[in-house]
Amino acid sequence: MTVIVNPEHEAPAVRGAGRAGTTSLRVGVATLWLSVIVLLPLAAILWQAISGGWDAFRLAATSHAAMESLRVTLTISVGVTLLNTVFGLLIAWVLVRDDFLGKRLVDAVIDLPFALPTIVASLVMLALYGNQSPVGLHLQHTEWGVGIALAFVTLPFVVRAVQPVLLEIDRETEEAAASLGANGPKIFTSVVLPSLLPALLSGAGLAFSRAIGEFGSVVLIGGAVPGKTEVSSQWIRTLIENDDRVGAAAISIVLLSISFVVLLLLRFIGARAAKREEMSV
Repeated sequence: MTVIVNPEHEAPAVRGAGRAGTTSLRVGVATLWLSVIVLLPLAAILWQAISGGWDAFRLAATSHAAMESLRVTLTISVGVTLLNTVFGLLIAWVLVRDDFLGKRLVDAVIDLPFALPTIVASLVMLALYGNQSPVGLHLQHTEWGVGIALAFVTLPFVVRAVQPVLLEIDRETEEAAASLGANGPKIFTSVVLPSLLPALLSGAGLAFSRAIGEFGSVVLIGGAVPGKTEVSSQWIRTLIENDDRVGAAAISIVLLSISFVVLLLLRFIGARAAKREEMSV
């Protein structure tokens, strides 16, 4: 007996199987690359941190020098993140909503900290705000100098996170709110900001994570003064130079944990805000 298969019934199943196989291949390649580039190094640093036992980890993470470096790092990083969240939003708004001479140049300059080697950024800060400052600001070996260096390297994260979302916001909603009598600040807080909040929080989280792990841009302008300008990344370098790899790994795990928790929390808040925005539309 001859069985005749209708090609019209066979084709969708074959196409579905092909798509499933392609998807599985993509997921497998992506997982493998993520494991090699991210997960394996993280597992290695975690293994090194706990290789000396819990007591060694605790002593390294809670030593006076480590706590002082963490205090300096977190204090300056939080301040810089808040500052760049405000001014990053302002710059993104100007680049999207305003037209002015040199706009494209300003837009290109925003990405300069991404391309510039961080040690060059520190050298620039030293030339501008060092003991021979041409502008009369002597910020070398001060918290303000470290803060300016961190602000320089983290500003693009906020601007580039907010800018594309701001481009997609429907201007008709703002015009409708204005026609109903809402003023500029009311329109911004009630219409624009809720739509921008997820992207703004994401950019702020990335800026904070970059700030607490930054090394190159603060190494010259900061000077690693203990308890004043020595950030955790510089303390990690000191531990490595003293052949205390377990201690260096322990501080690294603390920084990674702080960064991960902050990013996770801000993403959760942003997702909740986005969900509320969708429900209100």
